[in-house]
Amino acid sequence: MLAIRLPQSVEKRLEKLARRTGRTKTFYVREAILKYLENLEDTYLAERALERIRSGEEPTILLEDVMKRYGLDR
Repeated sequence: MLAIRLPQSVEKRLEKLARRTGRTKTFYVREAILKYLENLEDTYLAERALERIRSGEEPTILLEDVMKRYGLDR
């Protein structure tokens, strides 16, 4: 269970959207959080991978080599 306070303008927009679509405010808040959470997780995973690459812990492959490996060379 989670309770949040929203600015009145956001609450009104959410209520209007819910009314117009026949869905609940909870539905839209849940969807927004899940989408944002996915984006945050992707960002943090990418940042960690970049740190490992920069520190030499994570190997890299040249684009040219990848293209050759998969028959995409020009």
